[in-house]
Amino acid sequence: MTEANITQIGAAAPLLTIDDIRAAAGRIAGHVVRTDMDHSRTLSKICGCEIYLKFENLQFTAAYKERGALNALLHLTQEQRDRGVIAASAGNHAQGLSYHGSRLGVPVTIVMPKTTPTVKVMQTESVGGKVVLEGETFDEAYAYARSMEKQLGLTFVHPFDEPLVAAGQGTVALEMLEDQPDLDMLVIPVGGGGLSTGMGTAARAIKPEIGLIGVEAELYPSMYNLLKGTNYPIGGDTLAEGIAVKEPGEFTSKVLAQLLDDFVLVSESELEHALCLLLNIEKTVVEGAGAAGLAAVMAHRHLFKGKKVGIVLSGGNIDQRLLANVLLRDLARSGRLARLKLTLQDRPGALFKVVEEFNRHQVNIIEVYHQRIFTHLPAKGLTADIECEARDGEQIDALVNALRAKGYEVVQAEVS
Repeated sequence: MTEANITQIGAAAPLLTIDDIRAAAGRIAGHVVRTDMDHSRTLSKICGCEIYLKFENLQFTAAYKERGALNALLHLTQEQRDRGVIAASAGNHAQGLSYHGSRLGVPVTIVMPKTTPTVKVMQTESVGGKVVLEGETFDEAYAYARSMEKQLGLTFVHPFDEPLVAAGQGTVALEMLEDQPDLDMLVIPVGGGGLSTGMGTAARAIKPEIGLIGVEAELYPSMYNLLKGTNYPIGGDTLAEGIAVKEPGEFTSKVLAQLLDDFVLVSESELEHALCLLLNIEKTVVEGAGAAGLAAVMAHRHLFKGKKVGIVLSGGNIDQRLLANVLLRDLARSGRLARLKLTLQDRPGALFKVVEEFNRHQVNIIEVYHQRIFTHLPAKGLTADIECEARDGEQIDALVNALRAKGYEVVQAEVS
């Protein structure tokens, strides 16, 4: 891989240095968790490369964002501390800034869109932040936060487009290369670019030959478009909301243009599958953005074959209901869960005969739903939706083939 894949932007002069990151490491030491980095034998076998996982989801607020937020807070003058800080965020930056601000006695105000889920508001308030709900979108919340900054004399702490924040995030790479100096590559989730800017700067200074790969969700390729010169559409409901940024950072994009060897995109299904693998194999919960690195390795295996690859599990804040949906969808994709729609005649014993076939193939029925009214069938016809679980997709296929051989019309629901 070469930098020919990335469009060069801005001057080559360093905007962030390894000295900045090492200074940040000394500043925040003992106040954030020095998270483990472990080799995953099972994921390595699956991916065809040696996988090393950095568990930033085990920070107190379950995300690496604490590092940059704390480094920025520790640079405040006493007057700035007394007045307080402000940020626009509906995610991990809000919690990291609020937690460490509260710990240091610095008042923290977080502006969130009115559409922010209540659980995120409560999580931020629980670690000491004062939440102000304003605007329908993040852009509107951001604009309001900047206006409050001027009106109240507060200090604005940007979630990513700020050298002090990026320096704090870069300490992740310092620790990774201390624990595993012979890493060949780092795969880094990219949203606004703070994490990748900090980690990339540190890694390149320590090990100039290391490969640096950025990864974004297909639905939000904002930095990808900027650095690759593409024009893919941006927007939609992504599982990786932590890296769903419409406008990449000005400072971070200049740095990344000089650092990244390549940039890849991952689909929603790839993010979901990676998240499920981490839970099932590593027994660790990550959010969508936290699964992006593994998703990239699995989706673009040719880039990583035979290499020692470091992946940062950047965060673990995910809604429980969303996590349940992702797990069930993954079971459906693997064939272990299925929904079959059968057309039956409305007569005694019709469903019993179908159930006998399920029993014969050892497929467990979870739920049955009869539909007699809202159907295109004649009055004496009905449809039965049957949700079921099996050992694997082959067992479901055998059942479907057997039902069709007996004359039943069977349609199997698909998961994208």
